[in-house]
Amino acid sequence: MSENDPSTADIRRPAPRYRLKKTVALVGMMGAGKTAVGRAVALKLGVPFLDSDAEIEAAANLSVPEIFQRDGEAFFRKREAEVIRRLLETRTGILSTGGGAYLAQTNRDNIAQKGVALWLDAPLDLLWSRVRHKDTRPLLRTADPRATLAEIFAARTPVYRLAEVHVPCAPDLSIEQTAQRVIEALATRPDVLEKI
Repeated sequence: MSENDPSTADIRRPAPRYRLKKTVALVGMMGAGKTAVGRAVALKLGVPFLDSDAEIEAAANLSVPEIFQRDGEAFFRKREAEVIRRLLETRTGILSTGGGAYLAQTNRDNIAQKGVALWLDAPLDLLWSRVRHKDTRPLLRTADPRATLAEIFAARTPVYRLAEVHVPCAPDLSIEQTAQRVIEALATRPDVLEKI
C-alpha cells in the first residue's frame, strides 16, 4: 500500500477521544508556536488546522511581509479580520492567528462569540530564540529587533491575558508536549472540548 492510500492513513491516525464543539483560536506573540502547536493539536484531535495568515497569503498570492510592504499594516489587519470571521463561521477546528490579530476588538468579539481564545504564553527569551534568525517578521525589521520584540511583548501581553484559556510555554517542552498541555487545558472546558 502506498503512503497516500487513504485506508493506510486512516490506520495510522489515532481515533479522536474528544469532540471539538467550537473553534479554538490560538493567540499570542510571534514565535509562541501557534502554527506548530496548532497543527499538532489539530492532528491529535482529528480536526482541521486553520491558519489565518496562510489564508490571507493564498488569497493575495503574496506573503505577509509582501502585503505589509505593498499595502501597509492597516490593509493587512482589515483582511485579517475578514478571514478570521469567515473561518470562525465556516469551519470548526484549531485556528492559528497572527500575533497582532487578537489586539483588534473586532477579532476578540468574533472569537468570543463563535469560538474560544487560547493564549500560548511564551516568555520573551524563548520568543527571541525562535524569531531572531528569521527575516519573515515585518515588525522586527528595525535597527534593534530584540528591543522591538520586547516593546511588542510588553504592549500585547495585557491584551493576550484577556483570552479565556491560558497555556504557559517553556523552552524545555517539545511541540508534542505543548500540544498535550493545550488539550488538557481545553478538556477543562466541556463547552469547548467534550470527552467521548
